[in-house]
Order: sequence, then structure tokens, then C-alpha cells
Amino acid sequence: MYDSIVSVDALTVELGGNPVLRDLDLTVSPGEIVAVVGPNGSGKSTLLRCLAGLQAATSGEVRVFGEPPADDTGFWGRVALLGDEPAWYPGLTAREHLELMGAVHAQARMTVDTALGLFALEERADAPPLNLSTGQRQRLSLAATLLRPSTLLLLDEPERGLDKDFRADLADLLDEYADEGGTVVMATHDQGLATIGRQVAPSGVIA
Repeated sequence: MYDSIVSVDALTVELGGNPVLRDLDLTVSPGEIVAVVGPNGSGKSTLLRCLAGLQAATSGEVRVFGEPPADDTGFWGRVALLGDEPAWYPGLTAREHLELMGAVHAQARMTVDTALGLFALEERADAPPLNLSTGQRQRLSLAATLLRPSTLLLLDEPERGLDKDFRADLADLLDEYADEGGTVVMATHDQGLATIGRQVAPSGVIA
């Protein structure tokens, strides 16, 4: 068993000989929302990649669900990652992308129609993603991420391309996810999103 969803101890990451993260400690409890804040280049995305097992540490320890993150079905069955915009499947509509996500994961958190409604995509459901605006594609990425079952959300700047009103809607959706027992770690520049959880900086806790 584990007492925390995420446990980071003295994490240091160097890229090309340059320190990106140094001696970072972080503990995230079940049901908590943590906003990782700081300027560009401060290591926010690198921290998320370490939590996802996509970036090796130079030194220190990272544990997720009590174990080092691993690129296997057990890990990804509990973790949903939103990073860069995905490579969309040619010829599939927005609806079909969500239907595919629902088919892959037997116990989806919501129906495709519910996801389209929550993310204001009903009128563009039959358009391929590359015909959508930047904000619409970001909402589609978020819809796919939140549709699938998970216990931990790792979100890298989920506010990208979203207007002010939908950023507020996203904050409500993440609050609901945490109320259901999920845990969120997100890198963000948006102060509205950051205030819904505990704020940390790559150099340590700031609030």
C-alpha cells in the first residue's frame, strides 16, 4: 500500500549537462490538486515527464502509486497524461476519436455525447481534428483525457488555446475529478487554474 499518490525525493535532472531540476521534494496525496508553477524553462514539463516515466532522473527517486513509474498497462490504466497535442488519426472525426478512446478503455468515465457537451464540441463533432481551431483541438484533447478512466491526471499547460470562460469550466471539471477521488498534477501559467489547488514551484512549495 501507499500513503501518497506521488512521492518525489531529492529529484535532480540534468539535460546536456545543465541542471533542469535540482533536489526537488514533492508529495501529493490522494484527491489533491497540485499546480506546478513557474516561468518557462523552470522544469515544470520535465517534472511531469519524470512522473510519467518518460524522463530519467539524474539522481533522486520518483514513486507513483508507491512504485517507480513504468511504461506498462498497469501504470497507464491509472494515469492519464495530457502533454503536447497528439498525432490525430487521418480520416477520423472528433466524435470518432472519442469513440475510439471509449472502446479502448472498457469503463469510460463518461459517454462520448457527454464529453462532446462538456467540452463544447457538439457542433464540430463530425469534423476531423485538423479542421478544428487550436482551442477546439485542445478541448478535444482534454475530452479524450478525461473520458478515459484514471486515478491520476498529469496535465501540461491544459489551458493552452482555451478562452477565459472555458478555463473556468476546466477548473470546475478538475475540481469534480478530485471530488470523485482523483488526483491532479498540472503545470500551468494560468493563475485561475493554479488557485484551485496547492501551488508548488520546481524549487519547492510556494503556497
